Amino acid sequence: MRALFLIPGDGANQLQALPAVAATAEQLHFQIQVACHPSLMALWKLLPAVEKVIPFNFGDATLADWANLLGCVREPDFQACINLASGRQVDLMLSMSHIPNRMAAGGFSATETVQVPQGLWPAQALEAYLRPIGVSLDAAAFRLSLSKAALDEALATLPAGDGPMLLLAPSAGPDDWPAAAWQELPGRIAATLPGLRSLQVPPASPAHLPERAALVAASDVVLASDAVTIELALLSGTPVVALGRSSDSLPARSGVQGLGSPGPLRDLPSSDVLQALGLG
Repeated sequence: MRALFLIPGDGANQLQALPAVAATAEQLHFQIQVACHPSLMALWKLLPAVEKVIPFNFGDATLADWANLLGCVREPDFQACINLASGRQVDLMLSMSHIPNRMAAGGFSATETVQVPQGLWPAQALEAYLRPIGVSLDAAAFRLSLSKAALDEALATLPAGDGPMLLLAPSAGPDDWPAAAWQELPGRIAATLPGLRSLQVPPASPAHLPERAALVAASDVVLASDAVTIELALLSGTPVVALGRSSDSLPARSGVQGLGSPGPLRDLPSSDVLQALGLG
């Protein structure tokens, strides 16, 4: 038997759904198919439980695209659909499918309308979609499973040495923490922690998310405003200071800290960042 996940949105949205997809596969012994934007298909290589990824651009789909998607979902033996999309087109498509259990936050195609709680890490909030099919979710306990080869390759790209490894991942957006602050931070830390190793990386590319996941897992701590890198750190169990993230958008566990609020970070003091890293 199978479950279908319809997941619009960017890389961060996809990563936040990984624990829910994994829990469904494990607890129900289902095979899983995921429909997401074509540029994000490589991300799902991180989860072996996914047997097939269906490329679908929810934001710019034609009537023919919806018809093709309907053809894809009517043939396999789907028992459940977790629908994170919305709109008349997706409702029409699902209402013509043979899927008996269809969970969504709204829409006329839903057989179960779920109430998504506020004030939770988005990955944990997805439990609302799983309860109707008897699946429980502890998203904070989920960990990505990466191959030794991928981790070894990531380790080979890090600076040499045996000191703690700090991965810096700015978003590079107009409201991000200033570039000069990112560049100066390792030197300020090294003044009190001489063995520090650091590497600054650009925003995560959708085509190279598995490689970024290995790099995050190979680091000792991550400082990031890049949303995808933050989610990878949360799913890898790597300690992270997430710039521009409020505490209620993160799991409540040791080693995870939000700093600043969503919006401009240009005035965030470096002293606050150092303190969040435990070096203030």
